[in-house]
Amino acid sequence: MGIKAALSKVYAKQIVRGTKKWTKHPHGAQEHTFEMLLRKAAQTAFGKDHHFQDIHSFQDYREAVPVREYEELRPYFDRIKAGEENVCWPGRPIYLSKTSGTTSGAKYIPITKDSIAHHLNAARNALLSYINESGNAQFVDGKMIFLQGSPILEKESGIDVGRLSGIVAHHVPSYLQKNRMPSWEANCIEDWEEKLDAIIEETLKEDMRLISGIPSWVQMYFERILEKTGKANILEVFPNFSLFVYGGLNYDPYRAIFKELIGAEIPSIETFPASEGFIAYQDRQRGEGLLLNLDADIFYEFIPMTEFHNEKPSRLSLSEVKLGEQYALILNTNAGLFGYSIGDTVAFTSLKPYRLVVTGRIKHFISAFGEHVIGHEVESSMKAAIDSFSLSIREFHVAPEVKPKSGLPLHQWFVEFDQLPEDRAKIASFLDELMQKKNVYYRDLREGNILRELEIVPVEKGGFIEAMKKRGKLGGQNKIPRLSNNREFADLLN
Repeated sequence: MGIKAALSKVYAKQIVRGTKKWTKHPHGAQEHTFEMLLRKAAQTAFGKDHHFQDIHSFQDYREAVPVREYEELRPYFDRIKAGEENVCWPGRPIYLSKTSGTTSGAKYIPITKDSIAHHLNAARNALLSYINESGNAQFVDGKMIFLQGSPILEKESGIDVGRLSGIVAHHVPSYLQKNRMPSWEANCIEDWEEKLDAIIEETLKEDMRLISGIPSWVQMYFERILEKTGKANILEVFPNFSLFVYGGLNYDPYRAIFKELIGAEIPSIETFPASEGFIAYQDRQRGEGLLLNLDADIFYEFIPMTEFHNEKPSRLSLSEVKLGEQYALILNTNAGLFGYSIGDTVAFTSLKPYRLVVTGRIKHFISAFGEHVIGHEVESSMKAAIDSFSLSIREFHVAPEVKPKSGLPLHQWFVEFDQLPEDRAKIASFLDELMQKKNVYYRDLREGNILRELEIVPVEKGGFIEAMKKRGKLGGQNKIPRLSNNREFADLLN
């Protein structure tokens, strides 16, 4: 064992001890964060507009600060982008994280001097939690790759602007710089496929031990390596590869094909990072759910999804949430986001400590007929089908077909299989029955002959990659939508 691996085990114990302090006192930690955020932002433009000095309770706060999405807060963000100080947080942000909005075009999320450390610490703590639990620190002595966006930053009124992963690339600790891949030059290549080829050339000769990225793009990396080398699996190329770190997409539908590509099932760590804050991470290898990050200067609110579209929905603090309920996630942060609807939905799997799973996106749903189908329902159903029929799939997308050429309307499941199964009709029936069990509205529509049984539409190999190219979304930070209430992505797959 190298010196870095040995030292990381000592450091991991210290970090996990610190984590236990706030997991044991979650409500106190949230109260402290709530008070700190109000105090520090009281003299900002936002704080004055919303009378932060007169807020003495969470109830006061809910009345003073409405829940809003990016577009509704855009006047404040535009002032920040123009270089104005003390808009939502003291001073000016040190970065603007540029993201692609579904309705707002490009979004510019502030990252402050106070908030950047929490982005970095949470990623570090996820790895150290794994080391402390498993005792495996060997990957620290080898090479690590993070498939991410370009680290090239632009300037906007003197503020550095870039993708979150590109921003974070500027803060990799010095002790990891020699381990980190790809090179700066390769990472700066804008064209994704050209960049991937350059990364493969660099990594083929290295002792890769940790690989990180969105599953769909890591899969593409693995497949191109095997194509280039003619090897049977990734472990023949990287025999010491021992840890996969991912976020952004549910990994379950990929597990079977990753096991085949890698040559074994290796440990993995799931993370829940966002430009708005590093929300949760996997802190143990067994058991469902990611540990909610209560050490990030984020005060969390939760709106029951059954009320989200109400004029005045309930806004719950952490102490009020229940197991298994679907909530819209609302953030209040030390980057100056207040009452901010991030767009993700979550459900808690544990309350001691608080662990959650990401169940979907508020705007990623199907309700063309009032069925209210969400991401968690289609993903868990597909996982069950993969296990039951020993399927190997590359990607899938679900969309409604309102006006089919014949017969009743239906849901179409576009699936890129590794090997096309012969019993697609049987699989479709299996999925349809599961969806009826998971979603009472879908069942009612099926029983009422409003919808007919769902249909599986095979997608040619590479079809999802081509669809993302057509959208101009090919690359390490872009996520393939699992479901949509319209046919925009589905039509790109035909």
